[in-house]
Amino acid sequence: LGGTVHGPEQTACQHVLTQLKEHPDAWTRVDMILEFSQSQNTKFYALGILEDVIKSRWKALSEEHREGIKKYIVGIVIKLSSEATSLSQEQLFVSKLNSSLVQILKHEWPINWPTFISDIVGASKTNESLCQNNMAILKILSEEIFDFSAGQMTQQKARHLKDKMCSEFSEVFNLCTFVMDNSQTVALVGETLETLLRFLNWIPLGYVFETKLISTLIYKFLNVPIFRNVTLKCLTEIAGIQALQYDERLLLLFQLTMNQLKQMLPLTTYIKDAYKEGRDMEQAFVLQLSLFLSTFLREHCTLLETKMDMQSSLLK
Repeated sequence: LGGTVHGPEQTACQHVLTQLKEHPDAWTRVDMILEFSQSQNTKFYALGILEDVIKSRWKALSEEHREGIKKYIVGIVIKLSSEATSLSQEQLFVSKLNSSLVQILKHEWPINWPTFISDIVGASKTNESLCQNNMAILKILSEEIFDFSAGQMTQQKARHLKDKMCSEFSEVFNLCTFVMDNSQTVALVGETLETLLRFLNWIPLGYVFETKLISTLIYKFLNVPIFRNVTLKCLTEIAGIQALQYDERLLLLFQLTMNQLKQMLPLTTYIKDAYKEGRDMEQAFVLQLSLFLSTFLREHCTLLETKMDMQSSLLK
């Protein structure tokens, strides 16, 4: 796996790897492979063996083995993500480890790992690099529970995890808010915004409309080039919410966003030319802007029509 082989040698290698993967105890050698192998391909293959066991045989393992695997994965994730350099150099491998950890969480949290949310939030406050990767873990967990749970777990299990995630979300939201308010690290803030985006289609609406989240997105991040696309995606997600009790807040969202956009895009800007001449990020922004406007108008056109001052914002 560490070099390039061809013909009969490649076939022989593939046969050995297949035998290794099919051996019921192959997972017990994964820690040694990950520790001593210098080949990234070999590490990925070994971790794939362990992830298969987590997905398909987790309940059949002894409690001692399950706890050992959990501690091992957590330990190596913390080791590689505690320094910005190692996190950057091992990004693909850490992503694979994160995925394995989330598979464990789907079995263990919350019954056998009730402190997971407080554990990951507490650890995130000690180190920005670790916090960045923990945001990625929370993002994957959210996707697994709220986006991809159909066909992967029972409806009862999925509902239980969703309810638990919502009930414990205040700690996660406070962490996101703290990062957005205080961090100057671009990679961490970007990962936090991407993670927040995955949360917006399920979090209790009070976190969206009864906090300073909307104003923070609009005033702090929308006009920053490196953050504006993901920020506009967040605002588009919010614009798609239908909740009569928050109509006034939705109108304010539209008004504040349009006012900020006027400063970013002068009224003389010809959008078609701006898209044609723009770089990839600029073209993505124009496309996302069209999604924001079309989403808001589709969901709240009638509401907008009742406010004459809002119509002038749209016409401009």
